[in-house]
Amino acid sequence: MTSLYQARLADLKDRMCDREIDTALVTDDDNIYYLTGYYDYLHMDFGRPTIFVVHQHGPSLLITPQIDENSARSLAHCDEIFSWNDGMGDEWREKLPNLIKLSKKIGIEADRIPQIVLSYLSSLNSTEKFVNFSEILEEMRMIKSPEELQVARHAGQVANAMMKAGREAIIDGRPEFEVAIATSAAGTRSAAELLEKQYPSTDMSPNTHFLQIMASGEDIVKTHHRASTRIMRNGDPVFLCFCGMTNFYKFKLGFDRTFWINSAKPEQIKVYETALSSQEAALSVLGPGVKAEQVHEAYSEVIKDAGYDYPFRCGRATGYSFLEKPFLIKGDKTILRPGMVFAVDGSVLTNDFRAQVGDSFIITETGYEQITYHPKTVDEIII
Repeated sequence: MTSLYQARLADLKDRMCDREIDTALVTDDDNIYYLTGYYDYLHMDFGRPTIFVVHQHGPSLLITPQIDENSARSLAHCDEIFSWNDGMGDEWREKLPNLIKLSKKIGIEADRIPQIVLSYLSSLNSTEKFVNFSEILEEMRMIKSPEELQVARHAGQVANAMMKAGREAIIDGRPEFEVAIATSAAGTRSAAELLEKQYPSTDMSPNTHFLQIMASGEDIVKTHHRASTRIMRNGDPVFLCFCGMTNFYKFKLGFDRTFWINSAKPEQIKVYETALSSQEAALSVLGPGVKAEQVHEAYSEVIKDAGYDYPFRCGRATGYSFLEKPFLIKGDKTILRPGMVFAVDGSVLTNDFRAQVGDSFIITETGYEQITYHPKTVDEIII
């Protein structure tokens, strides 16, 4: 894995050279992980910045809280590490003035940098020195390496186990939160088995750590509703979404299904079948050489032709972040290429019902490879 991070850093430096960026300050958690393999659970949620400093010609430096220094030294692929402690000296600011004082152009992630860090940098330098280099990292992360694609496939296996367990837990008289417990347990066990067999490090946790997105009955129209104490009943539609919980080895996927308990209303089936057809239309277009917006167009045409409102985006790229570029939406003219990973949805929302079905796919040389699986015809999703 060391060579993978070295290659990414070398690629970043080459791109910095092309843009004449002398020094880059990486502050986004997911980008730091992408470049170094290091991650923590505190960072800005607890007011503690972590900054990865990359010089075009010179050693890289990770600035991170002292409380996480042991983890950093175990995980981070970088040249140097500087740890800082709360209330001691100038904390995380201590090294920055000398690191950037000779730089004519400094790259920052303008849309992701913590305000406290940006304010401090602005006090040191003219803002004219700062340029947004988020686009560089977004471009780098669009095409996944073979190693990343293997992690994505394993994430798909975890997601499949979670969906299967969730489906089996949906019964009349059971509260929603019991379904969430079942999916979390199944995902954790599946992830643990994969980690033990396929990955040498024991640093990565198999446990899921995202609240289950699900809704049942009249709450079905609440898109990102979390599992509650509501009791599911016969005839209820039940929506399960794993777009946050499918997070294996920090790789995220999208995966959704709509179910019914024992029976479904005809008017709801009609909505669902349109949602399913819209995903099928998107998949008929999905592949290399296609513009991202063309996938959305195929999906949205089915929905509009059926008389429903113009839908939200058809999907988005995934990876080490929940949301990556490109987006499957009108206006995104990015050409899809092999190695990209997408969540592709079919969805219809009405005043009193909502149906969604979604899966994740790897773009290949000839089309796509599906990496999440669960039945989705009407007969197969009535439990």
